[in-house]
Amino acid sequence: MLSKVVIPVAGLGTRVLPASKAIPKEMLSVVDKPVIQHVVEEAVAAGFRQIILVTRSGKSAIEDHFDSHYELEAELDRKGKVALLSSVREILPAGVEVISVRQPFAKGLGHAVLCAAAVTGDEDFAVMLPDMLIDNASTGADMQAMVERYRAGGHGQIMVEAVPEDQVERYGIVDCGGAAVEIGGGAGIRGMIEKPPRDQAPSNLAIVGRYILPARVMSLLQDTQPGAGGEIQLTDALVRLIDETPLEAYSMTGDLYDCGNKAGLLQANVALGLKHPETADALKAFLAKF
Repeated sequence: MLSKVVIPVAGLGTRVLPASKAIPKEMLSVVDKPVIQHVVEEAVAAGFRQIILVTRSGKSAIEDHFDSHYELEAELDRKGKVALLSSVREILPAGVEVISVRQPFAKGLGHAVLCAAAVTGDEDFAVMLPDMLIDNASTGADMQAMVERYRAGGHGQIMVEAVPEDQVERYGIVDCGGAAVEIGGGAGIRGMIEKPPRDQAPSNLAIVGRYILPARVMSLLQDTQPGAGGEIQLTDALVRLIDETPLEAYSMTGDLYDCGNKAGLLQANVALGLKHPETADALKAFLAKF
């Protein structure tokens, strides 16, 4: 049963400083919700019921956000603010639990995922990066599609998006052997490379922070040596995994916003703000001035 998702939230958020100096970058707002809530809602919509946060000191606001707040709820109830009370109480749906584990040192994404091994155990699991916000017509549609592909074929899935050739060095890039990967479709992965120079990139299919992986990955991560940036890279373990079992790339259909940088965070606020019933009209009127 696929029910566990690992969300690494121990990053320092240097790309959005000074905003993230005292506030976890995952708690920065996109319209009326922090980024992390959007990502958790995506996971829940895809059927995941155990949210595993890989965190560190100074990030307690994330855990607090998914906890109850008695004083606030009591005051909203007393004032009859039913809609607001519901929005606070329903942040975490019934049947969904949040578990926190610590990553004491910043040693890379692979190390962060490995920190959750005691919780995932011998079960397959998902990984979702909290910087990456995906806007689908229905919440979690791309993640749901990956889950369905995993259940149909039993193979691990990695979400990708075609990016301009001059941007490949910003991402992990997959090699599908030249196969055309249509939006909403998939193809087998032959290899992958972390942030390659443009002339060494096997494709322009960038990994966008959504994975469904077999439990075997945890064993591979245990002896994965530091790679790019002197960190333990998840990509390096996945390259070894491909030698043992198939992995598939899934080409996303939604719009992707990298909220780990200032431009992406602003873009997400505009895009989602234009869809929100409380902000759409005012935002359209404001943007019409430019």
